[in-house]
Amino acid sequence: MLDRITFNPEIMGGRTCIRGMRIPVSIIMNQIAHGETIDGILKDYPELERKDVEQAMEYAATEL
Repeated sequence: MLDRITFNPEIMGGRTCIRGMRIPVSIIMNQIAHGETIDGILKDYPELERKDVEQAMEYAATEL
């Protein structure tokens, strides 16, 4: 279950985000695509948890 991935037209124009925050899944995936590690992402976004990043990756994989 992807309970940390949210869709809300009131937040970021309805883009898929992490737990209703203004952090789109696409931003996380873009960082990963450019070689950033999960630990690096967590350092850049201290409000995120490891499970948030893992679910973002799982969501992106199901959308391919």
